[in-house]
Amino acid sequence: MPLTINNLFQLAALLILSSFLNPLTAYAQASCTGCLCPGDPCQLCPLPPSTNDKISENDPETCQRIRADVPPIADLPGSNAYFASLDKSTMACIKHGGDVIKNHRKSPEFPARVYCKPYITPAK
Repeated sequence: MPLTINNLFQLAALLILSSFLNPLTAYAQASCTGCLCPGDPCQLCPLPPSTNDKISENDPETCQRIRADVPPIADLPGSNAYFASLDKSTMACIKHGGDVIKNHRKSPEFPARVYCKPYITPAK
């Protein structure tokens, strides 16, 4: 293939474009901030409580209180029972000092649509 001016311009444009896009993709993957990060730094509990939830031994008190107030359900999102339980668990989260967080990016570690971020007292 002979090298023409048109080919040179295309090659130069491709190199310039790739040099701008590489840092952007690296920045997007660099680090996670907030509560929906690997390792669950905020000790979130999914809302509404589900019969499939994995409950850890060091579960925050707020999450324990929510499960005491709102029995876990097995219904799928979209059912009437799901929405009723979501409303009750959202109110229980706020009542017990938590913040409600909507999950916009589901992942294997955070599959629920809504989470409660319990208030955790800072270590002294």
